[in-house]
Amino acid sequence: MDANMEPKTLNSIVTAGIRVSVRTLFVPDQSSVKTQTFVFAYRISIKNESTSTVQLIRRHWNIKDAFGEQRIVAGDGVVGQQPVLAPGEEHSYISGCVFKTSVGLMEGFYTFVNAGAGQEFEARIPAFTLITPFSLN
Repeated sequence: MDANMEPKTLNSIVTAGIRVSVRTLFVPDQSSVKTQTFVFAYRISIKNESTSTVQLIRRHWNIKDAFGEQRIVAGDGVVGQQPVLAPGEEHSYISGCVFKTSVGLMEGFYTFVNAGAGQEFEARIPAFTLITPFSLN
């Protein structure tokens, strides 16, 4: 995200001791109303508030635009990483999404493994809306 542009929203949720926070940003210089291309960036912060060391191994996103078109994006890790988080540690990354509409919705979950017990569990990603500033009244 550009340091000169302020993210617009903050959503946060804790599941199984993992806090996932989201900030979003519309990217106007990469977007075009004419071509129906709306680019958004988002910053995810993942903090381990549990007492165990965990590793993020997979992600699962449910992405929906204003037309109701839905996409599922799933795969290993986040932006090429599978971070290990000791208790109290935090990992942040920036990614983005392109929509055909000026409004979109994203939500999902991360799959973690508990390093000590080897058990997998899911931590929710809070639902968040991506909306262009000119879509608001």
